[in-house]
Amino acid sequence: MIYIQLFFSFLKIGLFSVGGGYAAIPLIQSEIVNGHGWLSMQEFTNLITISSMTPGPVAINSATFVGLRIAGLPGAVTATLGSIFPAVILVSLLSLIYRKYKGTTAIDTVLGCLRPAVVALITAAGLSLSQTALWGELPVSLSSVDWTNALLFLGAFFILRKWKWNPILVMCLCGAGGLISFLTGKFF
Repeated sequence: MIYIQLFFSFLKIGLFSVGGGYAAIPLIQSEIVNGHGWLSMQEFTNLITISSMTPGPVAINSATFVGLRIAGLPGAVTATLGSIFPAVILVSLLSLIYRKYKGTTAIDTVLGCLRPAVVALITAAGLSLSQTALWGELPVSLSSVDWTNALLFLGAFFILRKWKWNPILVMCLCGAGGLISFLTGKFF
């Protein structure tokens, strides 16, 4: 029964995650945290962090991790297959259609209309993850801000925007900063 739930949960995520991995984060959260309760919001935030740092798409990495956590290796395989199955079918069909009709006004219009929806999904995911990283669970108040995470976030944002450092280096520096903060007490 759990394998069927894993397969169909990630099939749904794979089917409706238009725009790639980061756009799928709200769908993954809805299904994994809110729908089934397989992970807490804190575990989900950790999952997204790890899935973003490891090679491969976020949705597939998430499926593999959740499947492994819930039902071992068979669960990981089942969830991963559920996640990639819609993409394999849809990309195959869309490539045939795109090759036949590329450059037409209808295709350009459809692609243009999808862009704002994808940006909205990515923004919603970013806000949700920011809330969890900076405040933890609701309610949000100034006294509950995790100032270490806030400082690391602002530093990473500034370094990435101003100096365009390598994101992997910035993640490693933030990880080191978080480790130092943990070992020494806190920055603030």
